[in-house]
Amino acid sequence: MIDRYSTARMRETWSSKRRWDLFLGVEVAYLDALEEDGIAPTGNAAHIRKTVAIDPDRIDTLETTLRHDVIAFLTHVEEQAGDVTRFLHYGLTSSDVLDTTFALQLVEAAGHCRQELANLERALMDLAERHRGTALAGRTHGMHAEATSFGLVALGWREMAVRALARFDAATQEIRVGKLSGAVGNLAFGDPAREVRVLTRLGLGVEPAATQVVARDRHAAFFAAIALAGNVLDHIALNIRHLQRTEVGEANEPFGSGQRGSSAMPHKKNPVMCENVCGQARLLRAYALASFENVALWHERDISHSSAERVIAPDATATLEFATKRLAGIVKGLVVHPDRMAENLARSGGIIHSEAVLLSLVRRGMKRQDAYGLVQRNAMKAIQGDGTFENNLMADPDVRLRLSEDEIGACFALAEHLKFTDAIFARRTPDPVA
Repeated sequence: MIDRYSTARMRETWSSKRRWDLFLGVEVAYLDALEEDGIAPTGNAAHIRKTVAIDPDRIDTLETTLRHDVIAFLTHVEEQAGDVTRFLHYGLTSSDVLDTTFALQLVEAAGHCRQELANLERALMDLAERHRGTALAGRTHGMHAEATSFGLVALGWREMAVRALARFDAATQEIRVGKLSGAVGNLAFGDPAREVRVLTRLGLGVEPAATQVVARDRHAAFFAAIALAGNVLDHIALNIRHLQRTEVGEANEPFGSGQRGSSAMPHKKNPVMCENVCGQARLLRAYALASFENVALWHERDISHSSAERVIAPDATATLEFATKRLAGIVKGLVVHPDRMAENLARSGGIIHSEAVLLSLVRRGMKRQDAYGLVQRNAMKAIQGDGTFENNLMADPDVRLRLSEDEIGACFALAEHLKFTDAIFARRTPDPVA
Protein backbone atom coordinates (compact mmCIF):
# COMPACT_ATOMS: atom_id res chain seq x y z
CA MET A 1 0.00 0.00 0.00
CA ILE A 2 1.58 3.26 -1.17
CA ASP A 3 0.39 6.81 -0.65
CA ARG A 4 -0.05 7.42 -4.40
CA TYR A 5 -2.79 4.79 -4.68
CA SER A 6 -4.47 4.90 -1.28
CA THR A 7 -6.63 7.25 0.75
CA ALA A 8 -5.76 8.66 4.15
CA ARG A 9 -8.65 6.82 5.82
CA MET A 10 -7.55 3.47 4.39
CA ARG A 11 -3.96 4.04 5.49
CA GLU A 12 -5.30 4.78 8.96
CA THR A 13 -7.35 1.56 9.00
CA TRP A 14 -4.25 -0.51 8.24
CA SER A 15 -1.80 1.50 10.34
CA SER A 16 0.21 -0.24 13.03
CA LYS A 17 -1.35 2.04 15.66
CA ARG A 18 -4.88 1.14 14.58
CA ARG A 19 -4.06 -2.56 14.60
CA TRP A 20 -2.66 -2.52 18.13
CA ASP A 21 -5.48 -0.33 19.41
CA LEU A 22 -7.95 -2.92 18.08
CA PHE A 23 -5.82 -5.66 19.63
CA LEU A 24 -6.14 -3.96 22.99
CA GLY A 25 -9.88 -3.55 22.47
CA VAL A 26 -10.32 -7.28 21.84
CA GLU A 27 -8.19 -8.29 24.82
CA VAL A 28 -9.95 -5.91 27.21
CA ALA A 29 -13.39 -6.91 25.92
CA TYR A 30 -12.55 -10.51 26.76
CA LEU A 31 -11.24 -9.43 30.16
CA ASP A 32 -14.56 -7.66 30.78
CA ALA A 33 -16.30 -10.99 30.22
CA LEU A 34 -13.88 -12.79 32.55
CA GLU A 35 -14.76 -10.27 35.24
CA GLU A 36 -18.49 -10.79 34.62
CA ASP A 37 -17.98 -14.55 34.97
CA GLY A 38 -16.12 -14.14 38.29
CA ILE A 39 -12.78 -15.35 36.95
CA ALA A 40 -10.85 -12.06 36.92
CA PRO A 41 -11.01 -9.39 39.63
CA THR A 42 -13.48 -6.60 38.95
CA GLY A 43 -11.91 -3.38 37.68
CA ASN A 44 -8.89 -4.83 35.88
CA ALA A 45 -10.25 -4.06 32.41
CA ALA A 46 -11.18 -0.50 33.36
CA HIS A 47 -7.71 0.09 34.79
CA ILE A 48 -6.04 -1.13 31.60
CA ARG A 49 -8.26 1.09 29.46
CA LYS A 50 -7.34 4.08 31.61
CA THR A 51 -3.63 3.34 31.91
CA VAL A 52 -2.39 1.90 28.64
CA ALA A 53 -1.37 4.05 25.69
CA ILE A 54 -0.26 2.02 22.69
CA ASP A 55 3.21 2.81 21.33
CA PRO A 56 3.81 0.82 18.14
CA ASP A 57 7.52 1.64 18.19
CA ARG A 58 7.88 0.11 21.65
CA ILE A 59 6.11 -3.05 20.50
CA ASP A 60 8.46 -3.26 17.52
CA THR A 61 11.46 -2.88 19.81
CA LEU A 62 10.23 -5.67 22.09
CA GLU A 63 9.56 -7.91 19.11
CA THR A 64 13.17 -7.68 17.93
CA THR A 65 14.12 -9.66 21.04
CA LEU A 66 10.97 -11.69 21.72
CA ARG A 67 10.43 -12.64 18.05
CA HIS A 68 6.69 -12.82 18.66
CA ASP A 69 4.40 -9.87 17.99
CA VAL A 70 1.57 -10.86 20.33
CA ILE A 71 3.93 -11.49 23.26
CA ALA A 72 5.59 -8.15 22.50
CA PHE A 73 2.17 -6.51 22.65
CA LEU A 74 1.26 -8.21 25.94
CA THR A 75 4.62 -7.23 27.41
CA HIS A 76 4.05 -3.62 26.35
CA VAL A 77 0.67 -3.59 28.11
CA GLU A 78 2.12 -5.21 31.24
CA GLU A 79 4.88 -2.59 31.38
CA GLN A 80 2.23 0.08 31.77
CA ALA A 81 -0.57 -1.60 33.72
CA GLY A 82 1.40 -3.98 35.95
CA ASP A 83 -0.27 -6.74 37.96
CA VAL A 84 -3.81 -6.07 36.70
CA THR A 85 -2.78 -7.68 33.42
CA ARG A 86 -2.59 -11.09 35.13
CA PHE A 87 -5.82 -12.30 33.50
CA LEU A 88 -5.23 -10.58 30.18
CA HIS A 89 -5.14 -13.17 27.36
CA TYR A 90 -6.47 -15.80 29.79
CA GLY A 91 -7.41 -18.96 27.89
CA LEU A 92 -6.67 -17.36 24.54
CA THR A 93 -4.12 -18.10 21.85
CA SER A 94 -2.46 -15.57 19.59
CA SER A 95 -4.71 -16.32 16.63
CA ASP A 96 -7.81 -15.60 18.71
CA VAL A 97 -6.79 -11.97 18.92
CA LEU A 98 -5.03 -11.84 15.55
CA ASP A 99 -7.98 -13.19 13.58
CA THR A 100 -10.57 -11.20 15.50
CA THR A 101 -8.59 -8.01 15.03
CA PHE A 102 -8.08 -8.89 11.36
CA ALA A 103 -11.84 -9.26 10.95
CA LEU A 104 -12.41 -5.83 12.50
CA GLN A 105 -9.87 -4.24 10.17
CA LEU A 106 -11.28 -6.00 7.10
CA VAL A 107 -14.83 -4.92 7.94
CA GLU A 108 -13.68 -1.33 8.47
CA ALA A 109 -11.75 -1.37 5.17
CA ALA A 110 -14.72 -2.96 3.41
CA GLY A 111 -16.87 -0.06 4.55
CA HIS A 112 -14.57 2.38 2.76
CA CYS A 113 -14.67 0.27 -0.41
CA ARG A 114 -18.43 -0.13 -0.29
CA GLN A 115 -18.94 3.61 -0.12
CA GLU A 116 -16.97 4.09 -3.33
CA LEU A 117 -18.70 1.18 -5.10
CA ALA A 118 -22.07 2.73 -4.23
CA ASN A 119 -20.87 6.11 -5.52
CA LEU A 120 -19.82 4.47 -8.80
CA GLU A 121 -23.19 2.77 -9.20
CA ARG A 122 -25.01 6.09 -8.77
CA ALA A 123 -22.68 7.84 -11.21
CA LEU A 124 -23.28 5.14 -13.83
CA MET A 125 -27.04 5.33 -13.35
CA ASP A 126 -26.93 9.11 -13.83
CA LEU A 127 -24.86 8.69 -17.00
CA ALA A 128 -27.30 6.10 -18.34
CA GLU A 129 -30.31 8.33 -17.71
CA ARG A 130 -28.68 11.33 -19.40
CA HIS A 131 -28.01 9.35 -22.56
CA ARG A 132 -31.08 7.12 -22.89
CA GLY A 133 -31.73 8.43 -26.36
CA THR A 134 -28.16 9.01 -27.53
CA ALA A 135 -27.65 6.65 -30.44
CA LEU A 136 -24.27 5.15 -31.25
CA ALA A 137 -22.89 2.19 -33.15
CA GLY A 138 -22.96 -0.95 -31.09
CA ARG A 139 -19.78 -2.91 -31.69
CA THR A 140 -18.99 -6.59 -31.63
CA HIS A 141 -15.40 -7.71 -32.17
CA GLY A 142 -14.65 -3.97 -32.30
CA MET A 143 -16.67 -3.65 -35.53
CA HIS A 144 -19.97 -1.87 -36.19
CA ALA A 145 -22.84 -4.24 -35.42
CA GLU A 146 -26.20 -2.49 -34.93
CA ALA A 147 -27.21 0.81 -33.41
CA THR A 148 -27.85 1.03 -29.69
CA SER A 149 -28.15 3.74 -27.07
CA PHE A 150 -25.19 5.01 -25.07
CA GLY A 151 -27.62 5.05 -22.17
CA LEU A 152 -28.03 1.29 -22.59
CA VAL A 153 -24.26 0.87 -22.67
CA ALA A 154 -23.95 2.79 -19.40
CA LEU A 155 -26.90 0.88 -17.94
CA GLY A 156 -25.07 -2.37 -18.64
CA TRP A 157 -22.06 -1.01 -16.80
CA ARG A 158 -24.32 0.02 -13.94
CA GLU A 159 -25.81 -3.47 -13.70
CA MET A 160 -22.31 -4.92 -13.44
CA ALA A 161 -21.55 -2.47 -10.62
CA VAL A 162 -24.75 -3.49 -8.80
CA ARG A 163 -23.75 -7.15 -8.97
CA ALA A 164 -20.21 -6.33 -7.84
CA LEU A 165 -21.65 -4.49 -4.85
CA ALA A 166 -23.96 -7.39 -3.97
CA ARG A 167 -21.09 -9.89 -4.15
CA PHE A 168 -18.92 -7.58 -2.07
CA ASP A 169 -21.62 -7.22 0.60
CA ALA A 170 -22.06 -10.99 0.82
CA ALA A 171 -18.32 -11.56 1.04
CA THR A 172 -18.00 -8.91 3.75
CA GLN A 173 -20.53 -10.82 5.82
CA GLU A 174 -18.42 -13.96 5.38
CA ILE A 175 -15.38 -12.36 6.98
CA ARG A 176 -17.37 -10.60 9.71
CA VAL A 177 -16.49 -13.36 12.17
CA GLY A 178 -13.92 -13.87 14.89
CA LYS A 179 -12.90 -16.65 17.23
CA LEU A 180 -11.93 -16.75 20.89
CA SER A 181 -11.86 -20.52 21.24
CA GLY A 182 -8.27 -21.26 22.20
CA ALA A 183 -5.27 -23.08 20.84
CA VAL A 184 -7.06 -25.61 18.62
CA GLY A 185 -10.56 -24.18 18.70
CA ASN A 186 -11.98 -26.61 21.27
CA LEU A 187 -12.63 -23.95 23.99
CA ALA A 188 -10.74 -26.12 26.50
CA PHE A 189 -9.96 -23.09 28.67
CA GLY A 190 -12.81 -20.88 27.53
CA ASP A 191 -16.57 -20.91 27.37
CA PRO A 192 -18.89 -20.97 24.33
CA ALA A 193 -21.31 -18.45 25.79
CA ARG A 194 -18.49 -16.08 26.72
CA GLU A 195 -17.06 -16.28 23.19
CA VAL A 196 -20.43 -15.37 21.68
CA ARG A 197 -20.94 -12.57 24.18
CA VAL A 198 -17.61 -10.92 23.50
CA LEU A 199 -17.73 -11.24 19.72
CA THR A 200 -21.27 -9.88 19.62
CA ARG A 201 -20.14 -6.82 21.54
CA LEU A 202 -17.37 -6.37 19.00
CA GLY A 203 -19.90 -6.53 16.16
CA LEU A 204 -18.74 -9.91 14.87
CA GLY A 205 -20.19 -13.36 14.42
CA VAL A 206 -18.57 -16.56 15.68
CA GLU A 207 -16.68 -19.09 13.60
CA PRO A 208 -18.89 -22.15 14.34
CA ALA A 209 -16.13 -24.76 14.30
CA ALA A 210 -12.78 -23.01 14.37
CA THR A 211 -9.37 -24.60 14.44
CA GLN A 212 -6.69 -22.31 15.80
CA VAL A 213 -7.75 -19.89 13.08
CA VAL A 214 -10.82 -18.66 11.28
CA ALA A 215 -11.07 -20.77 8.11
CA ARG A 216 -9.44 -19.02 5.16
CA ASP A 217 -12.05 -19.94 2.58
CA ARG A 218 -13.94 -16.97 4.03
CA HIS A 219 -11.10 -14.62 3.19
CA ALA A 220 -10.64 -16.17 -0.25
CA ALA A 221 -14.29 -15.37 -1.01
CA PHE A 222 -13.72 -11.79 0.13
CA PHE A 223 -10.64 -11.24 -2.02
CA ALA A 224 -12.37 -12.97 -4.93
CA ALA A 225 -15.22 -10.48 -4.63
CA ILE A 226 -12.66 -7.68 -4.64
CA ALA A 227 -11.05 -9.13 -7.77
CA LEU A 228 -14.43 -9.44 -9.50
CA ALA A 229 -15.23 -5.84 -8.61
CA GLY A 230 -11.87 -4.95 -10.13
CA ASN A 231 -12.83 -6.80 -13.31
CA VAL A 232 -15.95 -4.63 -13.55
CA LEU A 233 -13.83 -1.49 -13.18
CA ASP A 234 -11.45 -2.87 -15.79
CA HIS A 235 -14.27 -3.48 -18.28
CA ILE A 236 -15.72 0.00 -17.93
CA ALA A 237 -12.36 1.79 -18.05
CA LEU A 238 -11.20 -0.28 -21.02
CA ASN A 239 -14.28 0.65 -23.03
CA ILE A 240 -13.96 4.34 -22.19
CA ARG A 241 -10.36 4.10 -23.41
CA HIS A 242 -11.64 2.77 -26.73
CA LEU A 243 -14.23 5.52 -27.04
CA GLN A 244 -11.46 8.09 -26.50
CA ARG A 245 -9.26 6.81 -29.35
CA THR A 246 -8.61 9.45 -32.02
CA GLU A 247 -10.32 7.34 -34.67
CA VAL A 248 -13.43 6.96 -32.50
CA GLY A 249 -13.64 10.16 -30.45
CA GLU A 250 -17.08 9.46 -28.95
CA ALA A 251 -16.22 10.19 -25.32
CA ASN A 252 -13.23 11.13 -23.22
CA GLU A 253 -12.29 11.18 -19.58
CA PRO A 254 -12.09 14.61 -17.91
CA PHE A 255 -9.01 16.70 -18.71
CA GLY A 256 -8.14 19.52 -16.33
CA SER A 257 -7.43 23.07 -17.53
CA GLY A 258 -3.82 22.84 -16.39
CA GLN A 259 -3.30 19.18 -17.20
CA ARG A 260 -0.49 18.01 -19.48
CA GLY A 261 -0.88 14.93 -21.69
CA SER A 262 2.65 14.23 -22.86
CA SER A 263 6.13 15.48 -22.07
CA ALA A 264 6.94 15.58 -25.79
CA MET A 265 3.61 16.17 -27.59
CA PRO A 266 1.55 19.14 -26.38
CA HIS A 267 -1.53 18.03 -28.32
CA LYS A 268 -2.01 14.80 -26.37
CA LYS A 269 -5.04 14.10 -24.18
CA ASN A 270 -4.43 10.55 -23.04
CA PRO A 271 -6.87 8.31 -21.11
CA VAL A 272 -4.33 7.99 -18.29
CA MET A 273 -6.85 7.67 -15.47
CA CYS A 274 -8.67 4.83 -17.21
CA GLU A 275 -5.35 3.15 -17.92
CA ASN A 276 -4.52 3.50 -14.25
CA VAL A 277 -7.76 1.75 -13.29
CA CYS A 278 -7.03 -1.11 -15.71
CA GLY A 279 -3.55 -1.55 -14.24
CA GLN A 280 -4.84 -1.64 -10.68
CA ALA A 281 -7.42 -4.28 -11.61
CA ARG A 282 -4.54 -6.58 -12.55
CA LEU A 283 -3.22 -6.30 -9.01
CA LEU A 284 -6.60 -7.21 -7.55
CA ARG A 285 -6.68 -10.45 -9.54
CA ALA A 286 -3.21 -11.31 -8.28
CA TYR A 287 -4.20 -10.69 -4.64
CA ALA A 288 -7.15 -13.05 -5.07
CA LEU A 289 -4.83 -15.79 -6.27
CA ALA A 290 -2.70 -15.42 -3.14
CA SER A 291 -5.83 -15.67 -0.97
CA PHE A 292 -6.79 -18.94 -2.70
CA GLU A 293 -3.38 -20.34 -1.79
CA ASN A 294 -4.03 -19.41 1.85
CA VAL A 295 -7.02 -21.74 2.21
CA ALA A 296 -5.04 -24.98 2.56
CA LEU A 297 -3.28 -25.03 5.94
CA TRP A 298 -1.75 -27.88 7.90
CA HIS A 299 -4.17 -29.45 10.39
CA GLU A 300 -5.36 -26.97 13.02
CA ARG A 301 -3.09 -24.23 11.73
CA ASP A 302 0.16 -23.11 10.25
CA ILE A 303 1.19 -19.52 9.53
CA SER A 304 1.90 -19.73 5.82
CA HIS A 305 -1.16 -17.51 5.27
CA SER A 306 -0.06 -14.80 7.66
CA SER A 307 2.76 -13.16 5.73
CA ALA A 308 0.69 -13.07 2.54
CA GLU A 309 -2.29 -11.51 4.31
CA ARG A 310 -0.19 -8.74 5.83
CA VAL A 311 0.47 -7.61 2.26
CA ILE A 312 -2.67 -8.45 0.33
CA ALA A 313 -5.28 -7.26 2.84
CA PRO A 314 -4.18 -3.63 3.01
CA ASP A 315 -3.14 -3.56 -0.64
CA ALA A 316 -6.30 -5.15 -2.05
CA THR A 317 -8.73 -3.01 -0.08
CA ALA A 318 -6.72 0.17 -0.66
CA THR A 319 -6.44 -0.54 -4.38
CA LEU A 320 -10.13 -1.30 -4.78
CA GLU A 321 -11.17 1.82 -2.90
CA PHE A 322 -8.78 4.04 -4.84
CA ALA A 323 -9.55 2.59 -8.29
CA THR A 324 -13.30 2.74 -7.68
CA LYS A 325 -13.10 6.33 -6.47
CA ARG A 326 -11.05 7.23 -9.55
CA LEU A 327 -13.46 5.57 -11.97
CA ALA A 328 -16.48 7.21 -10.32
CA GLY A 329 -14.78 10.56 -10.89
CA ILE A 330 -14.17 9.66 -14.54
CA VAL A 331 -17.80 8.67 -15.04
CA LYS A 332 -19.11 11.83 -13.37
CA GLY A 333 -16.88 14.01 -15.54
CA LEU A 334 -17.10 11.97 -18.73
CA VAL A 335 -17.29 14.17 -21.83
CA VAL A 336 -19.68 12.56 -24.31
CA HIS A 337 -19.81 13.59 -27.98
CA PRO A 338 -23.24 12.65 -29.44
CA ASP A 339 -22.42 14.35 -32.77
CA ARG A 340 -19.37 12.14 -33.19
CA MET A 341 -21.45 9.09 -32.29
CA ALA A 342 -23.92 10.02 -35.05
CA GLU A 343 -21.06 10.66 -37.48
CA ASN A 344 -19.53 7.26 -36.75
CA LEU A 345 -22.92 5.59 -37.15
CA ALA A 346 -23.18 6.99 -40.66
CA ARG A 347 -19.58 6.15 -41.51
CA SER A 348 -20.32 2.49 -42.22
CA GLY A 349 -22.78 3.34 -44.96
CA GLY A 350 -25.92 1.94 -43.42
CA ILE A 351 -24.69 -1.64 -43.01
CA ILE A 352 -25.85 -1.59 -39.39
CA HIS A 353 -29.36 -2.14 -40.79
CA SER A 354 -28.48 -5.43 -42.50
CA GLU A 355 -30.50 -7.58 -40.10
CA ALA A 356 -33.62 -5.51 -40.68
CA VAL A 357 -33.29 -6.17 -44.43
CA LEU A 358 -32.60 -9.85 -43.83
CA LEU A 359 -35.72 -10.27 -41.72
CA SER A 360 -37.86 -8.34 -44.19
CA LEU A 361 -36.81 -10.72 -46.95
CA VAL A 362 -37.56 -13.70 -44.72
CA ARG A 363 -41.03 -12.32 -44.01
CA ARG A 364 -41.57 -11.98 -47.76
CA GLY A 365 -40.95 -15.69 -48.27
CA MET A 366 -37.20 -16.11 -48.88
CA LYS A 367 -35.25 -18.90 -47.23
CA ARG A 368 -33.05 -17.42 -44.51
CA GLN A 369 -29.72 -18.51 -45.98
CA ASP A 370 -30.66 -17.27 -49.45
CA ALA A 371 -31.71 -13.94 -47.97
CA TYR A 372 -28.49 -13.79 -45.95
CA GLY A 373 -26.37 -14.16 -49.07
CA LEU A 374 -28.37 -11.54 -50.89
CA VAL A 375 -27.99 -8.98 -48.10
CA GLN A 376 -24.34 -9.83 -47.55
CA ARG A 377 -23.29 -9.20 -51.15
CA ASN A 378 -24.83 -5.72 -51.08
CA ALA A 379 -23.32 -4.92 -47.68
CA MET A 380 -19.84 -6.02 -48.77
CA LYS A 381 -20.01 -3.79 -51.85
CA ALA A 382 -20.79 -0.83 -49.54
CA ILE A 383 -17.92 -1.73 -47.20
CA GLN A 384 -15.56 -1.76 -50.19
CA GLY A 385 -16.73 1.72 -51.20
CA ASP A 386 -18.97 0.65 -54.04
CA GLY A 387 -22.16 2.62 -53.31
CA THR A 388 -24.15 2.88 -50.09
CA PHE A 389 -25.83 -0.17 -48.67
CA GLU A 390 -29.31 1.29 -49.18
CA ASN A 391 -28.62 2.31 -52.80
CA ASN A 392 -27.13 -1.08 -53.56
CA LEU A 393 -30.27 -2.77 -52.29
CA MET A 394 -32.47 -0.46 -54.32
CA ALA A 395 -30.51 -1.35 -57.46
CA ASP A 396 -30.43 -5.11 -56.87
CA PRO A 397 -33.16 -6.81 -58.99
CA ASP A 398 -33.23 -9.87 -56.69
CA VAL A 399 -34.04 -7.64 -53.73
CA ARG A 400 -36.57 -5.57 -55.68
CA LEU A 401 -38.48 -8.72 -56.63
CA ARG A 402 -39.48 -8.95 -53.00
CA LEU A 403 -39.17 -5.47 -51.43
CA SER A 404 -40.41 -2.08 -52.63
CA GLU A 405 -38.45 1.14 -52.24
CA ASP A 406 -40.60 2.09 -49.25
CA GLU A 407 -40.07 -1.31 -47.65
CA ILE A 408 -36.32 -1.04 -48.12
CA GLY A 409 -36.33 2.51 -46.75
CA ALA A 410 -38.27 1.39 -43.69
CA CYS A 411 -35.44 -1.02 -42.87
CA PHE A 412 -33.16 1.99 -42.32
CA ALA A 413 -35.16 3.54 -39.49
CA LEU A 414 -32.78 4.17 -36.58
CA ALA A 415 -35.70 4.37 -34.15
CA GLU A 416 -36.31 0.64 -34.58
CA HIS A 417 -33.03 -0.06 -32.80
CA LEU A 418 -33.97 2.10 -29.82
CA LYS A 419 -37.70 1.42 -29.49
CA PHE A 420 -37.37 -0.78 -26.40
CA THR A 421 -34.81 1.36 -24.57
CA ASP A 422 -37.36 2.51 -21.98
CA ALA A 423 -38.57 -1.05 -21.47
CA ILE A 424 -35.02 -2.20 -20.76
CA PHE A 425 -34.49 0.66 -18.32
CA ALA A 426 -37.71 -0.29 -16.57
CA ARG A 427 -36.46 -3.80 -15.80
CA ARG A 428 -33.14 -2.69 -14.32
CA THR A 429 -32.10 -4.03 -10.94
CA PRO A 430 -33.53 -1.93 -8.09
CA ASP A 431 -31.15 0.51 -6.46
CA PRO A 432 -28.87 -1.15 -3.89
CA VAL A 433 -29.49 -0.64 -0.20
CA ALA A 434 -27.49 2.37 0.98
